[in-house]
Amino acid sequence: MLVARELTKSFPSGDRTITVLRDVSFSIDDGEFVAIVGPSGSGKTTLLGLLAGLDTPSAGSVLLDSVDLAALDEDARARLRGEKVGFVFQSFQLIPTLTALENVRVPLDLRGDHSALARATDLLARVGLADRTHHYPVRLSGGEQQRVAIARAFVNSPRVLFADEPTGNLDHATGVRIVELLEQLNRDAGTTVIIVTHDLELAGRARRIMRLADGLVVEDRVRAT
Repeated sequence: MLVARELTKSFPSGDRTITVLRDVSFSIDDGEFVAIVGPSGSGKTTLLGLLAGLDTPSAGSVLLDSVDLAALDEDARARLRGEKVGFVFQSFQLIPTLTALENVRVPLDLRGDHSALARATDLLARVGLADRTHHYPVRLSGGEQQRVAIARAFVNSPRVLFADEPTGNLDHATGVRIVELLEQLNRDAGTTVIIVTHDLELAGRARRIMRLADGLVVEDRVRAT
């Protein structure tokens, strides 16, 4: 599903260059559940952005479902993301003036998909919010808002879902439930799930853990079952 080949990302900083990622290479199979961990500044979020096509590498390449992202212009990358990629963020990113149901519908409504209402209603029920469909974000708890965000991320049946610190604004018990929900949707839909997290306990629930330090992959292991 994903192949990273010698990914390097550098940024200019005054009269010098800061390299955030250095020659990172790996592949992720279809349907895997992968956690990327590491200290602040290790390059986790930068790597996630490159894998998702939100940013371009200074060197190296990313293949998403066999498509070389570097060969696409920004419009083509955006279309690919709309067709195959879902996102979950630490800050939820819900639209405050829309209900839970309307927030989940947005990706399908934007492309004129007539199944939007049925699909959004079904997903909210699957994440345990069937009775909250007409509530606005301000009336939902943090955990409920994140569940709405997860339903929205899955509404277009993505091949791969990226989650950047999806439990970072939640208490531990709620965070565990969110990861369990991602596990369930990973199993049921076969979607490849890649999460960035600083919480090693939550990361330990993933089937595969990649650890970054100073822009390098220093560990890549599959959890024993």
